[in-house]
Amino acid sequence: MLESSYVRRVAIALIGFAMSSLVAVTGHAAPSQAEALSIGSTWTIDSAVLGEKRRINVYMPAGPGAGKPLPVMYMPDGGMLEDFLHVAGLLQVGAGNGTTRPFLLVGIENTERRRDLTGPTDNAKDRSIAPRVGGSQAFRKFLRTELMPEIAKRYAVTSERAIVGESLAGLFVLETLVMEPDLFDVYIAIDPSLWWNSGALAKRVVGASTDLKAGKSLYIATSADGQAVIDGADVRAGFSRWPGLKFNYQDWPGESHATIYHPAALKAFRTTLQP
Repeated sequence: MLESSYVRRVAIALIGFAMSSLVAVTGHAAPSQAEALSIGSTWTIDSAVLGEKRRINVYMPAGPGAGKPLPVMYMPDGGMLEDFLHVAGLLQVGAGNGTTRPFLLVGIENTERRRDLTGPTDNAKDRSIAPRVGGSQAFRKFLRTELMPEIAKRYAVTSERAIVGESLAGLFVLETLVMEPDLFDVYIAIDPSLWWNSGALAKRVVGASTDLKAGKSLYIATSADGQAVIDGADVRAGFSRWPGLKFNYQDWPGESHATIYHPAALKAFRTTLQP
């Protein structure tokens, strides 16, 4: 028993000596245990509208404006393996260097992306891209009646709301501006998929304007792969004639559909979210 106790004391002493020697030789102590890295919060909401549980990722900026009610930016494609991280980074840097106002970012993680972000279509090729399409009206109702009230319960927010999306999410942004213009104040559509339903949304924009409350703004960006004109319907000309809409458009010929989101979002945020 005494021998065993002695061996343990010697072993402990040797370990301590080894650690002190490591510090002496390298100038550094042994690394600490790894801990989880968090930039926000994540939670789920049971949606009666969609008939499923949805994961919501939220980034709340630190620094200027922290602790005060914040405007909210909603983002489809908002999963951790989707666009949440790089968009949160842009908002964090913009608020930090004073080029944008601080925003709470609410990312909605996808379950059936092509269902939620598309409206009805008469085009058979469109209907072939997923088992279910055409659910954008239900997705908007989920945002309006379930998610937005929950955000207001959980966080200190103002009444100002923005939305950003790329590709089919960009289509959803523009469709929302046309269908429910009062749902958001700032609309950002990057390389929107205006080809959906044979360009019906673009033709609607060109054919008739919508009366808007003052203060609405829209930013559209298109890549070398994108289209602003569908069958002669030019959304740039259409939106520029909408009364009360502050419209910005930028062409990005050096970017592809796969690369435009990050640089165009930076420009869009600096244009529409100025302090």
